[in-house]
Amino acid sequence: MVDTVQDGAVVSLAYKLTLTSGEEIDSSDASEPLEYLHGAENIIPGLERQLTGLHVGDAKTVEVTPEEGYGVYDPEEVEVIDRRMLPRDMELRLGMVLAVRDDEGFTNEAYVSAIAPDSVTLDFNHPLAGQQLTFDVQVVGLREATPEEIEHGHIHGDDMDEDEDFDDEDFELELEDFDDEDFEDEDDEAEDDV
Repeated sequence: MVDTVQDGAVVSLAYKLTLTSGEEIDSSDASEPLEYLHGAENIIPGLERQLTGLHVGDAKTVEVTPEEGYGVYDPEEVEVIDRRMLPRDMELRLGMVLAVRDDEGFTNEAYVSAIAPDSVTLDFNHPLAGQQLTFDVQVVGLREATPEEIEHGHIHGDDMDEDEDFDDEDFELELEDFDDEDFEDEDDEAEDDV
């Protein structure tokens, strides 16, 4: 039985995430906690490190620097592309997330940070890059991970989805060798912002 947050434990966590400005940007209460496999890098390192050793019921405020969170903002990770590289009928929105495949076949997330008549600016930094984060957390449950969860490096469950970061609002874009046919099966963009 696991009685503290440690490597190999599945942790259920209620939390509230706020920025330095005081803006709350995410939360999960005890009825629908965040669950993750501790020690498997499922959450940002600065938060995971400071949760080690806590017990069920323990609450803590955790400050996470950009270096231990979503990284320092890197202006080199911003790319301006020609609007013609995108489908003519594609409706662009600021903040919209695109999945962009590079020359080597790797897919990276970028969000639309600026739209001009002839160009679109894609930002490959995480939206929270450069931000100091404050997590108010409470450990609401602990259990031992199964051997399969340890082997796979994440928890298993009915509602787990390996591509959880992408949803219907996301769109895959290949910057090289663009062809209108690459997009013919894609749904129109969702109406809500990402």
